[in-house]
Amino acid sequence: MAMLNIRKLPLSIQDFEDLRTNNCLYVDKTEYIYRLASMGKSYFLGRPRRFGKSLFLSTLKAYFLGKKELFDGLAIAGLEKDWIEYPVLYIDFNVEGYTDLTSLYKALDKNLRRLEQQWGKDEADTTPASRLLGLIDRAYEKTGRKVVVLVDEYDKPLVNTLDNEDLNKSMRDTLKGFYGVLKSADANLRFVFLTGVTKFSKVSVFSDLNHLTDISLDNEFAGICGISETEITQYFQPEIKALAEENELSYEETFADLKKHYDGYHFARKSEGMYNPFSLLNTFQKRYFKSYWFETGTPTFLVQILKKGNFEIPNLENNVHIDVDDIMNYKAEYYNPVPLLYQSGYLTIKRYSREFNEFILGFPNEEVKYGFLKELLPAYAPQYATTQKFSAVQFVTTLRAGDIDGFMNNMRAFYASISYDKMKNETKNEQYYQFIFYLLVTLMGQFVQTEVKTSAGRADAVIKTADTIYVFEFKMENNGTAEEALKQINSKGYLIPFSAGGRKLVTIGAEFSEKERGLSRWVKG
Repeated sequence: MAMLNIRKLPLSIQDFEDLRTNNCLYVDKTEYIYRLASMGKSYFLGRPRRFGKSLFLSTLKAYFLGKKELFDGLAIAGLEKDWIEYPVLYIDFNVEGYTDLTSLYKALDKNLRRLEQQWGKDEADTTPASRLLGLIDRAYEKTGRKVVVLVDEYDKPLVNTLDNEDLNKSMRDTLKGFYGVLKSADANLRFVFLTGVTKFSKVSVFSDLNHLTDISLDNEFAGICGISETEITQYFQPEIKALAEENELSYEETFADLKKHYDGYHFARKSEGMYNPFSLLNTFQKRYFKSYWFETGTPTFLVQILKKGNFEIPNLENNVHIDVDDIMNYKAEYYNPVPLLYQSGYLTIKRYSREFNEFILGFPNEEVKYGFLKELLPAYAPQYATTQKFSAVQFVTTLRAGDIDGFMNNMRAFYASISYDKMKNETKNEQYYQFIFYLLVTLMGQFVQTEVKTSAGRADAVIKTADTIYVFEFKMENNGTAEEALKQINSKGYLIPFSAGGRKLVTIGAEFSEKERGLSRWVKG
């Protein structure tokens, strides 16, 4: 019987006071709060969704309200001596879905009415901007203390309307005046902190508020949200042991699986990897591994951007280059989806090149990698995707049995299932067919080792099982035959890197036909 986990995990709890009064487990981030409050005044933090931004903002709120008792035993208790209570204006943009401009005004009104119940309202203030400015002035006048403004998910109305250019522009125009208040009211502000996913360069909060410090890529604050490996070891030993027992794994195997599934996020040039807190806590609570974070949102718009821009999807495997100055700015560019892929959490920093001042990005972990590729499959094989979900079982089973003809027949059936009407707008060249193969083979990588071609002089695909290594090379019928593909494997030495180790080597030359709309024939070596 699995160990009973009696500790309360803060699942779906984004309110710090609620978390502390209910004795939930808390990963102490309060030293960051003291540092921010002591060293500056106005900040922006960008992190992916469900990464702990709301809880951190709620913790800031409790701190500036002087609720000292909630911080007993935490790092800040030994740092803060004064515990001054400030007026706090907390604005939360998680309250609407933002399907039209009315929903934005509704969200603004809901936030402002709540605050006006506490601080009063001047009937002459009729616009969201004038109402916010009036709130700041009245809170300052009534308390004699400068005001703290905390904005959660400031950009949600913009992110949710990226696929509607006209609506997105209308929302940008509306928010421009609203956020501009944070500059005009600066004399009455003690502290400003905004969270979101991205910086929209056309919104005045970043074009006009040049004193707003962006800490999103700072080494010093890389661990401000999320959970580091050090913190997992410090806080979650009982949960790891319970997870191990439930899944009949050793402690070490369990830790390795957690790392493989949920670790790997980097938010600075040099930083410890961060685990996704949402997936991690759900795994500890439910005691089984699953794509918890990815299943809470579908990046449909991002998938369409990638397809429209003919983005080289295999490059997502640790080979996406972006200038440091561009990684946090979104400029509504269809041809460059990389900043938004990073900001949304689908890519993360893998390396930093000092010479070129650029980041090299890639998938952070298996949860994101396989989840994202599954979302890409319907965009390139839509007919198949509408009738059934991709399952690697039939492919992997035939490979493990050494049945390469069964494997290739399954592959041919997959191509044949893609409707011609759905395919007619695609360019049916070797790259298209190889890309479908790449997606399928990579998705099998959850169960077998896979490699795919990323540069010249390497086989198109390699799949490794316990006792066999399969090496594939492809040709379009108008550019070569299956036999010629097989010959290329041998003549160019594609087998050499795999000759050691004792596993059986099987070579496959495959031929794609535009007439047959897919895989037409293959030969084995």
